[in-house]
Amino acid sequence: MNIGQAAAASGVSAKMIRHYEAIGLVPAPVRTEAGYRVYGERDVHTLRFIRRARDLGFAIPRIRDLLALWHDEGRASRNVRAIALSHVRELEERMRQLQTMAATLRHLAAHCHGDGRPDCPIIDDLAAPAATGDTRSHP
Repeated sequence: MNIGQAAAASGVSAKMIRHYEAIGLVPAPVRTEAGYRVYGERDVHTLRFIRRARDLGFAIPRIRDLLALWHDEGRASRNVRAIALSHVRELEERMRQLQTMAATLRHLAAHCHGDGRPDCPIIDDLAAPAATGDTRSHP
């Protein structure tokens, strides 16, 4: 199948397939004499694997590690589990950071009159110089 068909079958855009090839995440496919890429079911399966990993928020280096483990039939599942749990910790930290940002914005919005006056604590907070390590959390 050509790149458009592989994209449709895998759910990964042709642009991203080319990108994954360029960075070595997936091997370059076989090419026809005319230079067109030719993909097989195995390639599509790999692209689906990558798509699912991206949907779960894994970064490219982690996906590279997961692909290596996937292809290693002698892998220890503890290695896969360790990657997954490390990613869970990263996601939980990002969620905490997002919750802090939301609380800060909620606090600032609650103190903004939201009328025709120019005074606005949201703008004031954004314009204020930040101290080192200041998260400007106001909840």
